[in-house]
Amino acid sequence: MEDNKEEIISKNFIEQEIDKDLSEGVYNHVQTRFPPEPNGYLHIGHAKSILLNYGLAKKYGGKFNLRFDDTNPTKEKTEFVESIIEDVKWLGAEFDDRLYFASNYFQEMYDCAVLLIKKGKAFVCDLTAEEIREYKGDFKTPGKESPYRDRSVEENLKMFEEMKDGKYKDGEKVLRAKIDMLSPNINMRDPVIYRVARMTHHNTGDAWCIYPMYDFAHPIEDAIEQITHSICTLEFEDHRPLYDWVVKECEFENPPRQIEFAKLYLTNVVTGKRYIKKLVEDNIVDGWEDPRLVSIAALRRRGYTPESLRMFVDLVGVSKANSSVDYAMLEYCIREDLKLKRPRMMAILDPIRLVIDNYPEDTTEYLDVANNLENPELGERKVPFGKELYIEREDFMEEPIKKYFRLFPGNEVRLMNAYFVTCTRCEKDENGNVTVVHCTYDPETKSGSGFEGRKVKGTIHWVAASTAQKAECRLYENIVDEEKGKLNEDGSLNLNPNSLIVLKNCYVEPSFDGARAYDSFQFVRNGFFCVDCKDSTPEHLVFNRIVSLKSSFKIGK
Repeated sequence: MEDNKEEIISKNFIEQEIDKDLSEGVYNHVQTRFPPEPNGYLHIGHAKSILLNYGLAKKYGGKFNLRFDDTNPTKEKTEFVESIIEDVKWLGAEFDDRLYFASNYFQEMYDCAVLLIKKGKAFVCDLTAEEIREYKGDFKTPGKESPYRDRSVEENLKMFEEMKDGKYKDGEKVLRAKIDMLSPNINMRDPVIYRVARMTHHNTGDAWCIYPMYDFAHPIEDAIEQITHSICTLEFEDHRPLYDWVVKECEFENPPRQIEFAKLYLTNVVTGKRYIKKLVEDNIVDGWEDPRLVSIAALRRRGYTPESLRMFVDLVGVSKANSSVDYAMLEYCIREDLKLKRPRMMAILDPIRLVIDNYPEDTTEYLDVANNLENPELGERKVPFGKELYIEREDFMEEPIKKYFRLFPGNEVRLMNAYFVTCTRCEKDENGNVTVVHCTYDPETKSGSGFEGRKVKGTIHWVAASTAQKAECRLYENIVDEEKGKLNEDGSLNLNPNSLIVLKNCYVEPSFDGARAYDSFQFVRNGFFCVDCKDSTPEHLVFNRIVSLKSSFKIGK
């Protein structure tokens, strides 16, 4: 009994509802779907919906469909269709041959509308869109019936066919469901279910000049595909009575059931398509896949992995209450996913030259370096070492601050995986900027040699100058200014001027040779980085910083 009790508690409320439906024989299988409208790129919130729907189907041995809700040709593009398919596949949500388009059901939807007219449940209305809104009333004012509501079945059938045949102008007539203008739920006050719109559709071309409204089309699509549980976000909760009305009045057997869950809200990120579209059109970002955005394509380009997004969605969980999630949780997930999988490589982002004066001229030795100290299974690599190196500018101070243990005149540090070196002096340019740091090394202190003499407090990383590859590194921050808030008073986005810093004179060790798009690495002390899929070439490596090494997020925080 205790085991059963724990199993029930561990299930989210959707799984509990599915269990109940299966045990009561409402359904004998589980079939879910992800139904995006192809009017933009998917974002992190959609990832939750994809993984939730796919996860439910997989858990119950059911099937998962990918279906495009393409009933609004004004905003839909083939580009968005292709990007969505790629995103869903990348996340690992397998839909096999179950790729569908709502537009493929236009004839069935038309037939359903004709059925409603014949049953006296739908009528052609001549009111303008503004008049329909006025007649609907509001939460305090009851709706008022359209003067065209009592047209005969014959007249409605004739006029609806004429709408289909292109006799009327856009907006001149609509088909409305005949439900209840006094309903407290405004969605049930004779909603529009078809409108005239002469637009070329990305899938059906010019075959139709009337298009169904989403609230009418969606339940029909689910019913045709034998979806059992239509999982959607909370804003559709008030639409559920209309969903149920449509599948009932259209006489579908064993109709699907709609269940709502809370949307995923991330702090200080831009997910609204209107805002992203403006950022793209104003060339503020590098397209919908700019790594500062949280579209799935952008996260993929930045270096996030499907595993990290799945971990994130699991941590967020499924609930009925809307809430915001700290962006630091998403960063925590990618760190956790990569820290044992990726090699820790040496890269210098802000270089100054270091010369070891007593190291032999024209000598290169190859040091054995562990790829990941926490995961010995990743093995070792050979890293070249020589007389001249690059180190980070911040690893040298001519006049050190308190508790500074890196290089300064007279101080000794360890060069990571190599030798102890002692700083002797530095060179400067005419502006007083340090250009070269000089030091001497102790050949007895080689890493792995068993040296047990004196200790040093500082260890710094480096790249041998003679074999270094030049690279570009892009450091990303949130595109929104977190301190000032997401929006300005006029409703525009409050942008962070430092959301992208480009470092063009970086140096990386030669082990990066052959790195390909999306390959990711941990740069020692600098964070996790990914080879950019758009601009990087073998001759000019470009890395995007995925995330820094330090985290402000703790599980249970």
